[in-house]
Amino acid sequence: MNITLDLPYDAALEKVKETLLANHLGVVSDVDVQAIFKNKMGKDIPAYHIYGACNPKLADRVISTEPNAGTLLPCNFIMREEGDKTVVSFMDPVPVLGLSKAEEVNAVAAEAKGMIETVIEQLQA
Repeated sequence: MNITLDLPYDAALEKVKETLLANHLGVVSDVDVQAIFKNKMGKDIPAYHIYGACNPKLADRVISTEPNAGTLLPCNFIMREEGDKTVVSFMDPVPVLGLSKAEEVNAVAAEAKGMIETVIEQLQA
């Protein structure tokens, strides 16, 4: 579930965040891999972040059904700088949440995947 945006990183990030919000997903976590590599290893890499996207109502359905399935949340995606473009890769929630055998958790996975597919379609437009 990848897309390359013909935008520099900061502009792509704003577009992705706006599109996620328009589809009832918010960014709830941000791991700045670029900064970690620089601080811990002195290694310079292009912008690279791991983000967590979440819809609280979907998360509630998962956690209410199977509390330990919270380890499978949120829906992660990465954004990385590639020259003057930005690559965005979304984790497919179906195989991840498929680790649960609960029907409701799997239903949420399918719903979340649909939301992410819509985000990707809108980003491509």
